[in-house]
Amino acid sequence: MIEVDGSYHEGGGQILRTALGLSALTGQAFEAVNIRRDRPSPGLRPQHLSCVKAVAELCDGSFEGAEVSSSALKFYPRSMKSRTLSVDIGTAGSVTLLLQSLLLPVIFGGKALRVKVSGGTDVPFSPPSDYFGNVLLPHLRKFCSKVGFDVLRRGFVPAGGGRVEFSCASKFSLGDYGSFSDFLKGLRANPAVMVNLPAQGKLLHVKGSSVASADLQKAGVAERQAAAAGMSLSSLKVPVSISSSYSESVSTGSVIVLWAVFSDGSDTSHVNPVILGSSRLGGRGKRAEDVGREAASGLLQELSSKAPVDRHLADQLLPFLALAGGSFMVPELTPHCLAGIYTIEKFLGKCFVVDENSGVITVGR
Repeated sequence: MIEVDGSYHEGGGQILRTALGLSALTGQAFEAVNIRRDRPSPGLRPQHLSCVKAVAELCDGSFEGAEVSSSALKFYPRSMKSRTLSVDIGTAGSVTLLLQSLLLPVIFGGKALRVKVSGGTDVPFSPPSDYFGNVLLPHLRKFCSKVGFDVLRRGFVPAGGGRVEFSCASKFSLGDYGSFSDFLKGLRANPAVMVNLPAQGKLLHVKGSSVASADLQKAGVAERQAAAAGMSLSSLKVPVSISSSYSESVSTGSVIVLWAVFSDGSDTSHVNPVILGSSRLGGRGKRAEDVGREAASGLLQELSSKAPVDRHLADQLLPFLALAGGSFMVPELTPHCLAGIYTIEKFLGKCFVVDENSGVITVGR
C-alpha cells in the first residue's frame, strides 16, 4: 500500500485530492497520514470528506478512518464505472476542488460522469468557478469527447449553497490496455495529447467575469469591479471584455476572474491553449474598485513572468503533464507544485525533471 504524507511541503488538501484521483485511476490503494497536520484546523474537513466519498462512489471503492478531523485514512479503489453523482458538501467547501479530485479518473478512465455539486462556488483558497471553467477546462478539453460545466447558483462564504453541474466523457479507455503501465506508454506516445507549453505567445485579448450576489446589485458592485479592472488593464493595448452579472446567493459576496488569451489559445479546442488567469474575492469593508484593481494587478504579474501558465494553473496541470508527457514553464516553483510532484510520483514513480533555474518542468515520452 502506498503511504502519502499529508504534511509534505504546503501540507494541504491538494495532496489528498491528487492521491484520491490517482488511486482511482491506477487501482493502487493508499494510506494518507498527517493529513493537513499544520493547518489551523488539522485533519479532514467536511469538503475533504466529500471528496473521499465522491471518488469512492466513482470507482466502487472503500475507505477506513475517513471522518471529520481524522488525520489518517486508507483508501481502496476498485473498478471505474460511469456515474451520475449528486454531492452536497454541506458547507461553503469548494465545489471546484471537489471536482479536481474526480477529473483524473474520469478523463483517463474511459468512463462518463455527470455530477451535481452543492457548496461554495467562489470561496477563499480555491479556484473560483469562472477560473475553473475558463482557465483550467480549456486545457483539458483535448482529453475529452465532451465536457460541460454550468454554474446554476453562486455560493459565497460563510453559508455556501452554490450549485454547479459538471459532465465529462473521455476519449480514452484504460480498459483497452493490458495494464496501467501499457496505458501510460500509449498515452505518452500520442503527440496530440502532450502538454507542451513553451512560451506565452502573442497576447490577443483579455476576458473576464465580475459577479456579485443579488443583494449588491443596487450598489453596482459587479460593474464597479469590472470597470476598475478594465481601467487597470488598458495599458496592455489589447481588447478587454469583462462581463458583469448578479446571482441569487445565500451569503453576500462577489468575485472577479480575469483571463488573458494568447495566440496559441485563441481557439480553446487547440491542443495546448495558452490562457493565464487571475481572480479576487470581495469582502465586507472592501471597496469593489479595490477588488477589481487587485485582480488586474495579479494578471499583470502573471503576464510579466513570461510563463505560459499562471502560478495557480501550474499545480492543477501537473497530473495531466505526468500522464500525457510534455513540458511547461512555471512562474515559480510554489509549495503546491512541489507537493503535487511528490504525490504524483508516489503513484507513477519518478517522472518529473525540474529545472529550478528556468522553471521548466518536463515529463518524457
